[in-house]
Amino acid sequence: MKPAGTASSPRRGASIFDHDPESLRAWAIERDLPRYLADQVLRWVHERGVIDPAKMTDVSRRGRELLLESIRFGEAVELAAPLASDGTRKILLGWPDSDETGGASLPMLGEEPEKQTECVMIPAEDRRTACISSQVGCPVGCRFCASGLGGLEGNLTRGRIVEQAWRLGRLPGSGRITNVVFMGMGEPLANLTAVTAAIRTLHARWGLGISARRITVSTVGLPAAIRKFSTFDLPVTLALSLHAPNDELRREIIPWATYSTVPELLDACQEYFRRSGREITVEYILLGGFNDRVEHARELAAHAGRLRCNINLIRYNEVAGLPFQRPSSDDVHRFQAELRRRGVNAHIRASRGRDIAAACGQLRHERRNAGLPQAHEAR
Repeated sequence: MKPAGTASSPRRGASIFDHDPESLRAWAIERDLPRYLADQVLRWVHERGVIDPAKMTDVSRRGRELLLESIRFGEAVELAAPLASDGTRKILLGWPDSDETGGASLPMLGEEPEKQTECVMIPAEDRRTACISSQVGCPVGCRFCASGLGGLEGNLTRGRIVEQAWRLGRLPGSGRITNVVFMGMGEPLANLTAVTAAIRTLHARWGLGISARRITVSTVGLPAAIRKFSTFDLPVTLALSLHAPNDELRREIIPWATYSTVPELLDACQEYFRRSGREITVEYILLGGFNDRVEHARELAAHAGRLRCNINLIRYNEVAGLPFQRPSSDDVHRFQAELRRRGVNAHIRASRGRDIAAACGQLRHERRNAGLPQAHEAR
């Protein structure tokens, strides 16, 4: 039986980002090419940032020709890449439709791909964090989030997940990616096989070489999915998107909350902690006048007391057409103070990229609803 996150061999015509050394060696052997071609190609892609086989000078001419014929080197079309005043950079990516043979068809000239996702590079003094998507759209449909406004349009493959991080790491002046968070579009645990396979590439020495402890998977939470993920053999961080301290409030804003209770979610997270040894991160979006009162902080502190966790408080970024408001600074700090007074490790996450619609799904939503406005491109 394969361990969690072990993917089958890439389909015909797969992306180079779907491959690992084992699958690429098998591809080479089938074509009477040397096994070491796999190491050469992956070194060009992940260490040197080259995705044009014609430029892989230590690969034989026949090898380069066969690579071009049967493997796709970069599938995404960059539709926009706005740069925020704080240095945050978002990329809106369009993905070609896959055909039955595993190939991909591009849209007609002048048309944009229907399938679009977002990824974000968040720079800080000592880190470069890539925030990536796991699905096109989202099945959860949180009432405050732009990602799920059009529902779920499909899962991303291992390769398309990895390609986002690769592209963010190749932005001019971005520097090497140090952290990856699955906090973009989609519910990662609803695409578990592709997500865990992608994590292996992100973590591997032959891949992006990112420590497992610097990779975070954020989930809105289904207890069975969390328990299944707890068997994954890499100690990544689990982040629970709780966003409300009780079931009544949570079910008003998260449709999937009808399938489980807050205590059931916390029990599943506790199991993840026991298996992985990794402290849980609880994410809590503060919605002005809805879940940001002192009494809500007291309820949340009671839950935190039964779980090894830290709490990230997130100020809501408004989404056009949705009824929720950004909380006041006073309410945010009052909420944090109440948690800390009760012994909870609570931090307020800095808002980044507000001037480029950096929250989940915002840029895609705004482009689709505003006649494809011009992005503020970096110069």
